[in-house]
Amino acid sequence: MFVDEVTILVESGAGGDGCISFRREKYVPKGGPNGGDGGDGGSVIAVVDASLTTLLDYRYRPHIRAGRGEHGKGKNLTGARGEDAILKVPAGTVLRDESGRVLADLTRDGQQVVVLAGGRGGRGNARFATPQRQAPRYAEPGGPGARMRLTMELKLLADIGLVGCPNAGKSTLLAHLSAAHPKIADYPFTTLQPNLGIVRWAEGETFVMADLPGLIAGAHEGRGLGIRFLRHIERTRALLFVLDCTSQTLAADLATLRTELAAFNPSLAAKPHAIAFNKCDLLPGGRLAVDPFPQFSGRRFHISAVTGQGLDELRVALGQALRALRRDAAAVQWPEVDG
Repeated sequence: MFVDEVTILVESGAGGDGCISFRREKYVPKGGPNGGDGGDGGSVIAVVDASLTTLLDYRYRPHIRAGRGEHGKGKNLTGARGEDAILKVPAGTVLRDESGRVLADLTRDGQQVVVLAGGRGGRGNARFATPQRQAPRYAEPGGPGARMRLTMELKLLADIGLVGCPNAGKSTLLAHLSAAHPKIADYPFTTLQPNLGIVRWAEGETFVMADLPGLIAGAHEGRGLGIRFLRHIERTRALLFVLDCTSQTLAADLATLRTELAAFNPSLAAKPHAIAFNKCDLLPGGRLAVDPFPQFSGRRFHISAVTGQGLDELRVALGQALRALRRDAAAVQWPEVDG
């Protein structure tokens, strides 16, 4: 089950109290204070685990609490520190507090951030001994822990995002370009969740492709599967519009896709993009006779995800374009490259 957004209650541990104690041994008069400090409370720490791809675990763990610190003891013994609560999350997770403020954007394996620090342990009475106050009879209480409603939102990390209408063949294309195994069927809305695939386009060179559920007109108003999955292409470097070339409304299909992208986030519509006309094996000559988008400046590909027509050219062209885009992170146009 793919879960890409959860809200949970997290709580850091309180610090342990300092101890009030005095050394009492035979033949040792006026042994003095020896109360130890309390241990610090455990913190709530989020850590990126590259093996994870979903936030499903937290759907069933709505409340996560770190351990509290132990109280100090006599003989200057410090209480044990409370156990930290470790939140393992997939790469691409954004953490927000109750007000919606971004606490962290975790994108690298092993990256971590302290979401809530534990309470500080209180000092024991041995800490307050002075020449003027040789037998202090007080110690500090431990500091309280903190609690917060934490929202975790997953945005998949991919280089190319596949965008298209339902049943345009995006899942079939991803399956043929990579080792991914998305669900494929001959009816709309087969894809119910994003899928990732690693595409090898040259010796030692790969890129990550994301396939999203299909968009229809009014998706930003909740029609179809809506636009909730579009967050997963906000990080992509480029978009590939996959269109069914047998459609009688190609121009309207592309306009719908671009409109829905802009309604969700205007920056998506400004990303470098190209078009793949899919199912060209059903056309005479294997390609469109007339260009339906004469004003569109992006690259066009005539492919068939079923027969493999044009897929080698597409794979290499995408890889070369991404190589150019990595050199120019500010580019908004599909780069002119060979192939």
